[in-house]
Amino acid sequence: MKASIGDVALKAGVSNATVSRTFAHPEQVSEATRLKVQAAADALNFSVSRSAGILKSGRTYRIALLVGSGVIEWFTAEIIAGLNDVLRDAGYDLVIYPIEGSEARDAFFEELPVRSNADAVFVSSFGISPDEVKRLGTAKIPIIGINTTSEGFDATVGINDKEGIKLIVRHLAKLGHRNLLYLYESFSSTLGFSSFNRISGFQEACDAVDGLTARTLAVQKGDSILDAAISEIMAQDNPPTALCFHQDSQAIPLFFRLQRSGLSVPGDISVTGFDDSTFAKEAELTTVRQRPYDMAVDAAQKALALIEGQPIEEPFETFPVQLQVRNSTAKPRTAPLL
Repeated sequence: MKASIGDVALKAGVSNATVSRTFAHPEQVSEATRLKVQAAADALNFSVSRSAGILKSGRTYRIALLVGSGVIEWFTAEIIAGLNDVLRDAGYDLVIYPIEGSEARDAFFEELPVRSNADAVFVSSFGISPDEVKRLGTAKIPIIGINTTSEGFDATVGINDKEGIKLIVRHLAKLGHRNLLYLYESFSSTLGFSSFNRISGFQEACDAVDGLTARTLAVQKGDSILDAAISEIMAQDNPPTALCFHQDSQAIPLFFRLQRSGLSVPGDISVTGFDDSTFAKEAELTTVRQRPYDMAVDAAQKALALIEGQPIEEPFETFPVQLQVRNSTAKPRTAPLL
């Protein structure tokens, strides 16, 4: 049978109240008593009921993470890892809520304040409306944004997506490129992802360079972004000399497709990504580096401080981005492709 507080008290030679106080408020008992009670608990394989602690504190020891897709890609995986590494040690469980459709979105923002089933909420990458922020606020728990453009959060961490893509454009322009194409997969019209700023930032950076021609191409969900890129290179009378992809995971597979088409990177075409994610370094991809793991660790620490009612030195923090120049970019070729 599972050992009880009474069993531990009997073995340690103390009262039930002392055992309870040892686990709930160890600072209120002497070190000798604490060690004696802990030794007895270990010998009996006794553990304190978490539910009892939850009832006593009024907390759920659960934190919600809202993400804009049911697919866990590199960025979200890094965010989850960073949050878990901090929250797990603090005794909190991280619960992931994919907010893909309007029905799931409405259900979450309506039910959470009523059910009070989280001690904090993280919103990662997509925007929420002032009304949704207000509804979450009625739960009287911290709301932390991770790379989101919305306002009304108690704390935020993120990067400047516009500045990141401008680093790419300036690098290509200095190499001599004057015909650029930006490719991305179409976004959900209702979520307002923060990375959409890369697209507007790309156009702004290109407009600032004299004689630079730039286009953006949105590839519909379900269509191949690689086929779209190959078509733009092979079919245009004046094809782009550099392709800028919205994220690394779209750029790297293109290298193999180009080889089968008789084209080389960067000899025939320069290619860039964004993220500096898994395999970007090995693929020699020029990209923009961001650190979602570090952002998540910082966000988790902010959340814990807010839960405890402690002040935060820098509640709204912008993390730096860095240009990683590798072998996927070079000066544009002077001879036509065909």
